[in-house]
Parts: sequence; C-alpha cells; structure tokens
Amino acid sequence: MTPGGTPGAPGVVVVTGVSRYLGAHVAARLAADPRIERVIGVDQPESGAELTDLLDRVERVRVDAGSLGGLLADLDVDAVVHLALVTAPDPQHGGRSAMKDQNVIGTMQLLAACQRAPRLRKLVVRSSTAAYGASFRDPAVFTEETEPREVPRGGFGRDILDIEGYVRGFRRRRPDVTATVLRFAPFIGSTADTTLTRYFSRPVVPTVFGRDPRLQFLHFDDALEVLHRSIVEDHPGTYNVAGPGVLSLSQAIRRAGRVAVPVLEPGLSSAAAIARNLGFGRYGLDQVDLFVHGRVVDTSRLEREYAFTPRSTAAAFDDFIRAHHGGIVVGRDQLAVAEQLVLDGIRQVRAAVRENS
Repeated sequence: MTPGGTPGAPGVVVVTGVSRYLGAHVAARLAADPRIERVIGVDQPESGAELTDLLDRVERVRVDAGSLGGLLADLDVDAVVHLALVTAPDPQHGGRSAMKDQNVIGTMQLLAACQRAPRLRKLVVRSSTAAYGASFRDPAVFTEETEPREVPRGGFGRDILDIEGYVRGFRRRRPDVTATVLRFAPFIGSTADTTLTRYFSRPVVPTVFGRDPRLQFLHFDDALEVLHRSIVEDHPGTYNVAGPGVLSLSQAIRRAGRVAVPVLEPGLSSAAAIARNLGFGRYGLDQVDLFVHGRVVDTSRLEREYAFTPRSTAAAFDDFIRAHHGGIVVGRDQLAVAEQLVLDGIRQVRAAVRENS
C-alpha cells in the first residue's frame, strides 16, 4: 500500500491543459509510470516543439469542453487531472473574459462530464493559494480551513474560489470519487517559466515603497511529485502545497542579485504599469497584491497525508538563481532607468508629505 493511499493506480488518466508547461510535464510523467495503462491529453494543439517531443507517449485528443462527457465514458476513464487554468488575462487572446471562460466555464463543463462518467474514481484539480487573497487583514499563516478575509481583487483569485465551489458540489453528487484539490504556491525552480521567474530574472525589479512581504515558493519538480502522488495514491481533500519557510521580497531580490526599484502605492495601478513598462510581462492584481501583502500557508496536512515534504522556499529559490546566474546583467541604460524611477518615487513621497502637512 502506498503512503496514505490504496493499492493500485488508475488504468486510464485524462490530463487537461497539456499544451502548457505544467500539463505537458504531468502527462509525460504519468505516461512513464508502468502502473498506468493510458494517458490522454486534452487541449488545443498549441504546444511548441519541446512540449510536442515531451508528449510522444501521450495520446492527444482535441475536443471542446461540451463533448468531454462522451469522451470520458467511451474511454472508460478512471481519473482526471484538471490543469487547464489561465493565471493572468492575455489581451491578445480575449483578455479577462476569455480567461474566465477558460477557468470557470471550462471547469464547470468538465465537472459535468465527470459526473456522467460511470467508471471515474479519481479527480485532481489544480488550485492556488490565491484563493486566500492578499490583504493587510490576513493572518500570519493560512490553513486549509481559513476563509479569505477579503474577496481577492484579481480575476484569478476569484476564479479559484468559483472553481473550488464547483468541486465541493461535485463531491456531494459523486461521493464515490476521490476528489483532491491542490492549492499551489507560486512555482519557481531551474526549469519553471512563470510570471514570477520572469519578474526575478529581470535586472530591475519594481517593489512597493515601504512594503516587504513574506513569500512562499514551490519548486516545480515538487509540484510534479505531489500531482503524481495524487493520481497513483488516494488523498481526498484540499491541501496547501508550498515550500516550508519564507523569504521576504527584499531577501529574494538580494539573493537574485537584482536592483529593487521602490514605487508608491496609489491603488497599486502604478506598480502594475511600471512592471509592464519594464518588460516584466502580464501582471494581474493577484500578483501585484502578493508583492505588497505577501502570503504564507501551513503545509502540515500535506506533509502528514502524503508523507512528503517539498524542498524549502529558500532552497527552491536558490535552485532558480543557480540556473539563471550570470544570464542577465544590469546594463547602463537599465540602471539609468532604475535610478530615474527611484528619483521619481522620492519626489512623489515628498509631494505627498507636503500635501498632508
């Protein structure tokens, strides 16, 4: 018997979101497990050459969410891993509206299909610690039972709350299915390519003046391990998944050898704008609020039930730094931009003090 689980692994597994980095690696890892007969990847065929090669042992099916019910029944699917979530809106692909359709409506349709699948006995759903939100009213540490003090401002956090609500309804309707919800901390590591890794990979890192949030990260390889165990073992319930320990944002920036650029916090919109202007990619309010307030979760339930402890937040971050060491240096032009932003921030602070005096 596996730790905390039951003997045997599912014969046929469907993985959604295999055109993305996480989904492709999860599907490939499951396909390499001799205990699993078939792995079927469901998604739009958008992956690049690297991911296509990774999926050579995965059967790929292009099907819309409304047709999933027939697919799950026809293939006698035993388990579903739902990873097809969008974490930030993309203006080039429908923006926030398309993001919500993918996350919320897509999950609703998937769960309806799962409900009609007679052989299904396991469901694993990707969630996020963004479900707790991030605000000045937060507790020092969130457990799985902690309710968010405020509804998350960002679209992804609100989508996660809706998704978890639908999963709770599914559990009531199909108590025979082992349903696992994994609330992941932000991914980091030597191979991860995320908003967070791009943020710390840049030579100039925008921060919010006067704030030094506590952060937790999760090594990408540990995320794969927890997802794999969730399929081949039985772990019903909801779990926080993060590296033990914390790093403050200032510690992380120093470890990465980057230059911090503090900006004022007028509703945080300027912080997001500066991030975009410096080429840090797409930032939603979920990420901006995280970099202001931070978030720390308790992982004792995961460690106890899975008999597994992810590497620490500091160790995961150090692995990321080693992989990127020397890859980016602060050029003269970039340093000049950073200095100008700092000076602008000082002027804003002085102006605000004069107005309030």
